[in-house]
Amino acid sequence: MHPSLQQDLSQFPQILDQVRQLAATFLAGLHERPVCPPLAAQQLKPGDDRLSDEGVGAQAALDYFWQRYADGISASAGPRYFGFVTGGVTPAALAADWLVSAIDQNSQLSHDTIAAAIELAAIEQLKSLLGLPADFSGTLVSGATMANFCGLAIGRQWLGERYGVNVAQQGMAALGKVQVLAASPHSSSEKALSMLGIGRDALQLVATLPDSEAIDPDALERHLAAHPTTPTLVLASAGTVNTVAFDNIPRLLALRERYGFWLHVDAAFGGIAASSPAYAPLLEGWQQADSITVDAHKWLNVPYDSAIQFTRHLALQMQVFQNQSAYLEAPDLRPDNYLHLTPENSRRFRALPLWMSLVAYGRSGVRDMVERNVQLAKRLGEGLAASRGFQLLAPVNLNVVCFALTDVVGDAEAARDGFLERLNQHGAIRCTATRYRGQPAVRAALVNWMTEEQDIALALEALRTCRFTAA
Repeated sequence: MHPSLQQDLSQFPQILDQVRQLAATFLAGLHERPVCPPLAAQQLKPGDDRLSDEGVGAQAALDYFWQRYADGISASAGPRYFGFVTGGVTPAALAADWLVSAIDQNSQLSHDTIAAAIELAAIEQLKSLLGLPADFSGTLVSGATMANFCGLAIGRQWLGERYGVNVAQQGMAALGKVQVLAASPHSSSEKALSMLGIGRDALQLVATLPDSEAIDPDALERHLAAHPTTPTLVLASAGTVNTVAFDNIPRLLALRERYGFWLHVDAAFGGIAASSPAYAPLLEGWQQADSITVDAHKWLNVPYDSAIQFTRHLALQMQVFQNQSAYLEAPDLRPDNYLHLTPENSRRFRALPLWMSLVAYGRSGVRDMVERNVQLAKRLGEGLAASRGFQLLAPVNLNVVCFALTDVVGDAEAARDGFLERLNQHGAIRCTATRYRGQPAVRAALVNWMTEEQDIALALEALRTCRFTAA
């Protein structure tokens, strides 16, 4: 055995303890750590892209990394990171994720590990939490992009079946032109269309309701009536990026009955609102969708990477993703045979952090995260609306605050970008740039389990301080 490997084998407990100490140090300083490190700290140091001949061993490598790069790590796991709908990591999920790497299980159904059974249990618990019916199956994927990819891939197969084509076998050329209709789709869906061979040009934007990002069902019906024979996928939003708008799913279901399309619901973070009786009505009817996307590394606060794709068309899913090989489990119609249900063959045991977090905190724990974040987002919105130099661009519907700068002299986008640069340098809060109805805007998304009242006070102080600070 190589000397460094032999040394690390003998010092395994010390290595793990060193990691524990580094993690404890990081978490203890999370509230003070900048949410956006200086750009200089985010750069690789000279020579660190070159591979050494002998290596230095695990402990020295850990020291080397932490001493040189700890300042470049964001406090994105903390309570005032409001960018990109990034959740934190609950203690139970973190503990599980450490175990995932230590036990290193492949989650495919191989009959030599409990991993597949735990994943199925996590899916069943999540369905119960979100009010999804028994006829949905679900699988863990890396994120909303892959969950949307899977839902649209199954939808593509369903369209082919309706038109007498096996797309998985014959390809998209056999099916021909497909239309994909949405009002405010997430960019990951467009990426999925590109990967699936449907093409980004297949996406056609339908008009929204007045002063909303939600689809106008009447406009959708007019389009469907004008193209009655075109194979159609409809992408519904259950929580848009800028304003957390929800499409009227019951109206879309009624249109599906008339026009026969595949209905995919992108509920990457908004779907978790179904855990709260106060907000579950926003998702009325999603139980009858054909496929659904939900993220776990957002509002469920498990580590990257973790999302779930749900569908009620398991047989079609296996037609798309089955993997025939003499040395692997043969395809059969069961919801835990993950080898045949997603793009990945080998998969890390990413279900364990989700399962352990649900076991640790239960229905009421998730509900508390959701309802507290919504309350705090509304508090942040109220504070901004009452502050000079800010304007809310939409009501705070759930957990995202979308706002713009007022009293701007000159270029509005440049003013917005300068404000965000000052905010990043301040380090207390992280928000991200967006555009809303053609206007340069800023968004703050609250999904972290640790965010509390004092964080909103600190956030408002930082926003007000940076608003009129000289560039």
